[in-house]
Amino acid sequence: MEALAERLSHLDSQAGGALRVIMFYDTLMRRRADLPALARASAGLAECTVGIRLHGTGRAVRFAPDGRPDGSPAPPEPVSEPITLDEEEIGTVWLERPAPPKALDELVLDRLALAAAAVVERYGPARTTMADPALVELAVSPDGDEAARARALRLLGFAAGLPVCAVAVRSQVPLDRVGALICPSRPVKAAPLGDVGVILAQAVDRDRFPAGVRAGIGAAGGPAPSWREARTALRFTTPRRPVVHHGDLGALALLAGVPADTARDNPDVAAVARLAGAPEDLETLDAYCTAGSLRRAADLLHLHHSSVARRVEQLGRALGIDLTDPTGLVRARIALTAWRLLDD
Repeated sequence: MEALAERLSHLDSQAGGALRVIMFYDTLMRRRADLPALARASAGLAECTVGIRLHGTGRAVRFAPDGRPDGSPAPPEPVSEPITLDEEEIGTVWLERPAPPKALDELVLDRLALAAAAVVERYGPARTTMADPALVELAVSPDGDEAARARALRLLGFAAGLPVCAVAVRSQVPLDRVGALICPSRPVKAAPLGDVGVILAQAVDRDRFPAGVRAGIGAAGGPAPSWREARTALRFTTPRRPVVHHGDLGALALLAGVPADTARDNPDVAAVARLAGAPEDLETLDAYCTAGSLRRAADLLHLHHSSVARRVEQLGRALGIDLTDPTGLVRARIALTAWRLLDD
């Protein structure tokens, strides 16, 4: 390889230089360099400060050309390249060159990003969010034995004995982005399981779910019971309540166990079903059941409270329920929820 590089350098200095860069990183990988060693060596090669940051940790390593850690402020827009592993961006490498880029900077960044991804993959569980669906399914399956479940969790990067929270997701946003948002401190793993996404984490920030996501959250504990709770909670999500924690359902969770035929035969549920062809009526009923009062429902609907009062009165006649009575309001809430669960 060195002889080839020497011959190329006589024919084409840039081609010879490119081959030397490739050989440089091949040598680092054979020596099993870690991320600081990669950054330090790259800074010497590029003759400028080089940085590496992994999204999972948020920490950056930066080395100056003299081999010392660089603690000076980084420039606002360094020349950078994403680190990609399993088709997911897991970090960034960059060159902090004060002068215009050099001819081989792009190649240096490309090889550095590839080397950094290989280091992350080699040492410990990959810090990607996306995981092997088979491992995730084994971790959340109620039928798996505990030894196999423990091994799956270990391979996914979860320490033994620590609680794991499961999240069931239907999303227009990629699962890896959702996982990174709701659990920025990691560890977090995600995988599709049938028509539902699974996210496993040790803690979840329910306020960080992005728009376009519906999610049910199970209690932290064993992944199998948490996943069962998460799937149940997902069934109770609505456009107004896109994220539901199973623990917040209380007795409402019992509705998930009602047989579909039993629910359909209930007069209140059947009355709500008849409203399905009138979206405006369903919207009014949902707002009123959510708010619990005419004025708060009017705020949700952006209407005058007198208009909402007329609508609620008409809905009450159609349902055969006095919606102004507390008992009637409870009946309507239960019937609306039970009707929605029929679609899941």
